[in-house]
Amino acid sequence: MQAMTQPVVGAAVGGAGDAGAIAAAGGNVEASVPQLNALLRGEISAAETYRMAIDKAAAGDNAAHLGLLRQIQEEHGRAAQGLRDRIEELGGQASDSSGAWGVWARTIQGAMNLFGDNASIGALKEGEEHGLNDYTQALSSIDPTSAQMIRNQLIPAQQRHIERLEEMLNAATQPQ
Repeated sequence: MQAMTQPVVGAAVGGAGDAGAIAAAGGNVEASVPQLNALLRGEISAAETYRMAIDKAAAGDNAAHLGLLRQIQEEHGRAAQGLRDRIEELGGQASDSSGAWGVWARTIQGAMNLFGDNASIGALKEGEEHGLNDYTQALSSIDPTSAQMIRNQLIPAQQRHIERLEEMLNAATQPQ
């Protein structure tokens, strides 16, 4: 598989004094921090879920997907760090756990693991699609700089993840 590259998520965002610039530009700092924290919890949950999928793949017969799964997990980790940094730049307190979303995702992934690799990869793909939807919906309720980070970095990463997981699913259904 081709190596995917992920830009540093925290790049191209404002500095510590960004809150004043946001207010001057008409952005809503107060609305941005809770929304960004919700997205952060989703990224933390995604990284946790990929770790479980990696553990399952490493323990099973299907180690072929390990590299890609690890790469996507790392990208979710970088996305989480970028969101943490942005929240702190806005003067907010970043979440440190996946919260209720993480419990739900772990439950779904655990159940899908019982049904095999294709079901597990399908569950990961559905999670990526959910994350893409969350990012798209968040664009209208956050400050312009955060929206730019999501539009230019996080949405394209989600789209790449969906494409790669779809390729994995398609390859698994092709006759050998």
